[in-house]
Amino acid sequence: MSNTSLLRFSTISEYHCAAGLPKPAHPLISVVRLENVNMPIAEIPFRLVGDFYWISMKRKQHIKFRYGQQTGGFDEGVLFFMSPGQLFGVESVEHAADFQKPEGWMILIHPDFLWNTSLAKNIKQYEFFSYSVNEALYLSEKEELMLTAIVNQIEHEYSTAIDHFSQDVIIAQLELLLTYSQRFYQRQFLTHKKANHELLTRLENYLSNYFNSGALASQGLPSVTRIAETLNISPGYLSSILKTLTGQNMQQHLHHKLIELAKEKLTTTNLSISEIAYELGFEHLQSFSKLFKTKTNLSPLEFRTSFN
Repeated sequence: MSNTSLLRFSTISEYHCAAGLPKPAHPLISVVRLENVNMPIAEIPFRLVGDFYWISMKRKQHIKFRYGQQTGGFDEGVLFFMSPGQLFGVESVEHAADFQKPEGWMILIHPDFLWNTSLAKNIKQYEFFSYSVNEALYLSEKEELMLTAIVNQIEHEYSTAIDHFSQDVIIAQLELLLTYSQRFYQRQFLTHKKANHELLTRLENYLSNYFNSGALASQGLPSVTRIAETLNISPGYLSSILKTLTGQNMQQHLHHKLIELAKEKLTTTNLSISEIAYELGFEHLQSFSKLFKTKTNLSPLEFRTSFN
């Protein structure tokens, strides 16, 4: 939208200033109580991008948000995560009063705060930082209280006298928060079995149509991003759902489907192994043979021979 404001924040202090908040007690980490935010920080609709991590718990607001390429409303207590450089914005507000008095909290974490700690590398393992807003974590009252208690401890730690142990204590609390969030996401995946199995059905239909169309020969295996866009979900969320329900990541699932198709062609057609490799999207026969043997402990020729 041409009339949409875009705000860029390189520091947490810049965000505090724009949101009408006091200067942060710590320059690299801040807990923000949403009721203290003097919003809007720009004319609605607006977008913002921050060069830091955001962990946000919002509830009961008649506001439509945009996160990446997805839109959604938060009318219940939900938790969502953003990595540095991701886009977030407000699309519209149904009731101005609700927007002036939001509920919940945010943790803003600059990557420099994680430097030389276990989270500097490990934070990338939490795939929910790449989820879309419509894939946010819905919290029970008990779960919300647990996470809020951790957030309160983080705020208390950096607001008191900083000492040699402060960063270690905060990092440990952040890791606990992220671990609990991962557990709660797993709970959400399992309790939404019907919706998730419907998603798997859509995935299987897409892959069947793709494989049967002959696209493998010309385009190779579809990327996770392409599949996720077709299913209208984020790549990270697709991978997480698949891992939870099948025990396989997306690449393993695609390779499994590919090997099953290879077995079918090896046993039901007279195509040469080179021709089969080409139809399955492999530029080199050696690559196909290596993958097939890795998955079956037999070469394609040995597999075909075993059926004759």
